[in-house]
Amino acid sequence: MAEPKTITVIDVGDTKTVTLVGEAHLDDVEGAFEVTGVGIVPSKGVKRGQIINVADATAAIRESLDGAQRSSGAKFTHVIMSIDGTHIASQNSHGTAPISRGDQGVSIDDINRALEAAQAVTVPNNREIIHVIPCHFKVDDQNGVRNPIGMLGYRLEVQAHVVTAMTTAVQNLLKCAHGANVEVSEFVLANLASAEAVLTPTEREMGVILVDIGGGTTDIAIYTDGSVWHTKVLDVGASHFTSDLAMVLRLPMEVAEKLKVSYGHANPDEVPYDHPIVVSGFGDEQNNVVQRRDMADILRARTEELFGLIEQEVKRSGYDGLLPAGMVVTGGGSQLTGLREVARDVSQRPVRMARPANLRGLVDALNSPSYATAVGLLHWGMQGVIARPSKRRNKGGGFNLKGWFSNLLP
Repeated sequence: MAEPKTITVIDVGDTKTVTLVGEAHLDDVEGAFEVTGVGIVPSKGVKRGQIINVADATAAIRESLDGAQRSSGAKFTHVIMSIDGTHIASQNSHGTAPISRGDQGVSIDDINRALEAAQAVTVPNNREIIHVIPCHFKVDDQNGVRNPIGMLGYRLEVQAHVVTAMTTAVQNLLKCAHGANVEVSEFVLANLASAEAVLTPTEREMGVILVDIGGGTTDIAIYTDGSVWHTKVLDVGASHFTSDLAMVLRLPMEVAEKLKVSYGHANPDEVPYDHPIVVSGFGDEQNNVVQRRDMADILRARTEELFGLIEQEVKRSGYDGLLPAGMVVTGGGSQLTGLREVARDVSQRPVRMARPANLRGLVDALNSPSYATAVGLLHWGMQGVIARPSKRRNKGGGFNLKGWFSNLLP
């Protein structure tokens, strides 16, 4: 029996910092893994996906790592870390390479060269490439190839999804990780990680929009034909719902957040007119009376705006007519009651609310949409045992595809 492989991941979000330790059993044909360590702490020094206070963010990461280490009993020096924020940009790119040994078919080296060509896009000096993800391949005149390994031909082409990030945002995350005494082996875009945790293969094939509503941002990823073709981070998140309540009802943010969690509803038609709630306010107004219906009106307006922005982005992507599976919504902000119905009304699409499932190990706290990104990071790392078609932060640079494509071979 093969020795299990341990992977550690960190999701640095606006509201919480989560460290998970997973153990993969390499001889398990289903690729199952067990969560052996969990560390969850409130985030500090993070706003809308970016570090705004290095010392505070470092302290939260260190505390989260300590919790995961205590619960797992494992020591770790390398982690996979999420990256998020509106500084993220993406585009699709094309790369071509000759098949070096035509009599033996396409090799991993050929794929590497094609992906290297695909990443030769114009990137400003203040940005760097985070992912180069192959969407599909073409061998000579045969298009739509998923796995070209071993195929005979002379010319290999790849269509790839290239994701870039601001270099300073990456460096700030690295500085926080180093301050917590760990090295980042790979950054993974948060919405791609969430997709790993909640999307089904059928949804990816048919065409689907992944929507992850976080604390400060909402992340979108569009999948069709089994691959990701478009990603976007919107500057609207669950905290905006809270701030709307606080501003309109003149309440402290912490009071507004508790109201949203306990009584929030995005569909006023489902809320009775006379449902007063007594809350504490500012100054001498120790007790305010808030009608739940008024709260629902405020939350509905923000929900409609958010999903209107999502639909604008979907139309801008050009994939609007290729998404019969509709929309899969996850993230902590998706737990607002009535949100699914409003999303369906605005988008006129099927809408499924999703959370991580089929987890093993220390998972009592993880069966929630709030942990889709963290659990997805484990899925990401486990595929090919940290071998995946993306740019890696290692001394050699380039790509490490061997394990990922080995999983696809018979």
